Amino acid sequence: MITAGIIGATGYVGVELVRLLISHPEVAKLSLSSVSFEGQNIVDIYPNLRGLLRGKTDGLLGDADAVVEASDVVFTALPHGIAEKYAATCLEKGKKLIDLSADFRFDDDEETFKAWYGKSWEFPAVHAGSVYGLPELKRDLIKKASVIGNPGCYVTAATLSLLPMLAKGLVKTDCVIVDAKSGVTGTGRNPTATNNFSECGEAFAPYNVGKHRHQPEIARNMSCAAGKPVNVVFTPHLIPMSRGIIATVYAQLEKKMTAEEVHALYSEHYKAEPFVRVLPLGSTATTRNVRGSNFCDVSVHVVNGGATLEMVSAIDNMVKGAAGQAVQNMNLLFGFAETAGIDQVPAAF
Repeated sequence: MITAGIIGATGYVGVELVRLLISHPEVAKLSLSSVSFEGQNIVDIYPNLRGLLRGKTDGLLGDADAVVEASDVVFTALPHGIAEKYAATCLEKGKKLIDLSADFRFDDDEETFKAWYGKSWEFPAVHAGSVYGLPELKRDLIKKASVIGNPGCYVTAATLSLLPMLAKGLVKTDCVIVDAKSGVTGTGRNPTATNNFSECGEAFAPYNVGKHRHQPEIARNMSCAAGKPVNVVFTPHLIPMSRGIIATVYAQLEKKMTAEEVHALYSEHYKAEPFVRVLPLGSTATTRNVRGSNFCDVSVHVVNGGATLEMVSAIDNMVKGAAGQAVQNMNLLFGFAETAGIDQVPAAF
């Protein structure tokens, strides 16, 4: 049994971590902090938690430094550029840290991080030993790490949709197109002109075209899988639902293949993965069937006479796209069953 802490527990990702960790069989105690609501109780902010804290936490939102002291593993659900100092403290004290911002998603590549996030690193030493936290790509390294950079939500869906083909060198890498849609929780809890109901209700629109911060992360993952540079065109869209991501990924095949051949390859590649479900041929991935779960559903489609691969992947952006994947990484770090605490059945409606 371990103790866990969440810094930034009242954002959408933070409270999703609370929901998962209070039911986790290996978490004995949970400490919480929030700058915005310090001194308050989380059940007054999220009444759905009332009576369900199971004695693992009193729900009080305290000081972040106290959370670090009390925890074997710390989750930072904070804006970009803040987690570094907590990572440095955790390393000094022999604790683990899992960050859900972008601070540790680029390994030791400060140039890329600065170019896309406009910040330099304050604690460069903590990045040297950090590991990118996509289990299906970095599982063995995650198990040995002290600092984990949890992947972006769009990135998770996009990467898992094409990973097997890139690993086998079966798709052309000069132009991979990622067309993805996200629920409004992806914009965060604070109200903006983007996530205001009057703006996003009954509307469907792309945003940050050609400049979304997940683009370099997607390209980095795909290049890692392929062993050579992959050029990615990524277009995100906001759709009027609360949670979920659907990604449609297009790539030209190196040689013509049938859908049956591609499906067999995917089934073999992911057969041991507990959270990637390769759907039967003829089925199409949908956010409805992964809602509230840590699953990524992937469906295979071969078009244009066998020349073009069209993959569809679906995740819950708050679970496999954020908090659930973070708990999956925690399970790997501490040698727990990988599915512990995140084996919920999806809510289909």
